[in-house]
Amino acid sequence: MTKKTDKQDRPPRNEGEGNKTAAREYNEAQRRFVESGKVAEKAREAERAFDRDKRELQRAEAIGKRHKAAEDPEIIRKY
Repeated sequence: MTKKTDKQDRPPRNEGEGNKTAAREYNEAQRRFVESGKVAEKAREAERAFDRDKRELQRAEAIGKRHKAAEDPEIIRKY
């Protein structure tokens, strides 16, 4: 019997501080994404999501502030 030496069969190598393999794969994926021509489209999607999340957070903050105003001042602790 021959022992398999396929890359997938080997346990992952410990590359120490800074995983060069992962960095190389990430950089390659980013390069492919930029070359795909979808950067502007994805930037617009991110901007819409940010605006939606911002409104949601502002609404939640306002609700939280209303609750705080109704609390007993003796309960508030200053650490």
